[in-house]
Amino acid sequence: MLRTRMGFFVLLLVLLLAGSAAAVDTMEVHFLDVGQADASLLLGPEFAVLVDAGDYRRSDVVPHLEDAGVDSLDLLIGTHPHADHIGQFPQVLERFPVTEVWMSGDTHTTRTFERALDAILASDAGYHEPRAGEVLELGALRIEVLNPAELTGDLHEGSISFRAVYGSTAFVFTGDAEVETEWEIIEGGHDLAADVLHLGHHGSRTSTSIEFLDAVSPTTAVYSAGIGNHYGHPHQEVVDRVLDAGIDLYGTDTYGTIVIKTDGTSYTVQTAYAGPSDTAAVEAPAEPLPEPEVAPDTLGVNVNKASLQELMDIVHIGQSRAEQIMELRPFSCLDDLTRVSGIGPARLQDIKDQGLAYAE
Repeated sequence: MLRTRMGFFVLLLVLLLAGSAAAVDTMEVHFLDVGQADASLLLGPEFAVLVDAGDYRRSDVVPHLEDAGVDSLDLLIGTHPHADHIGQFPQVLERFPVTEVWMSGDTHTTRTFERALDAILASDAGYHEPRAGEVLELGALRIEVLNPAELTGDLHEGSISFRAVYGSTAFVFTGDAEVETEWEIIEGGHDLAADVLHLGHHGSRTSTSIEFLDAVSPTTAVYSAGIGNHYGHPHQEVVDRVLDAGIDLYGTDTYGTIVIKTDGTSYTVQTAYAGPSDTAAVEAPAEPLPEPEVAPDTLGVNVNKASLQELMDIVHIGQSRAEQIMELRPFSCLDDLTRVSGIGPARLQDIKDQGLAYAE
């Protein structure tokens, strides 16, 4: 009888050990469907990291996090201080305990930026401005900072970019970093190899150069954009560039929230919708034209009269270009901005699409 019981307990122990060995910890990366904005969640057994927090005109980030089972955040990253990336910082910081917040260190004059800072100060979260070369380990997750090395005053150039490594599976995030910044990251000598690349600037033509694609060499790319957005994101040349490289492409505008699960060795992709044919029957939500975040008594930024700081609110305009504008004005129309060094047809179109600048 004793031998029989001993045999039973040995069998039970073997089964328990086998079950334990079969249980594999996984990381989930949720590219959240938050319209024409950015928000991504890295969720694992020992960590929860939110990268950007959606549009200030919406309130969909907190429900997404709750649905994913988040009860606290180890790290909240605002890649740069534009309203479609830090828009819902206040809601997130009010709803969840946050251990630390990362911001680039660039400042902005918008009310959204001010509200985000107020929310950080009102919370118990720590605050840090990371620089290229820094490494943070959260359990099995390793975050390697790729950008910025230093600030230039251009909000896109200062975008926090990083490589997230879980086991042998890696993801690269670049915020709204553009081609010039991609080159600086490459020249920085960082290990950029990754399985998944989150396309910069919502799939805009300003980002995702062939050289950067080659350096990262992903098998999957994801972009965050709203259905029928006013900017035309993702731009077709970027889509073609990615697909021509043999990379699988997913976007939140056609697939909804995209969840990539990895055990550190391999990964799977799950989407809310099957793809373009599935979303074709879904009525696109009304996407209002982007509202410039300016004081109520102003119409935007008059390039012929604006101050240096006001000019820097315009996309692609850092301190150097703002100084050039002040030296070269007056401008008869926005098309004249091509007189400014570094502003070509593509950047001029982005400036027009932003809807903030005007000349009179």
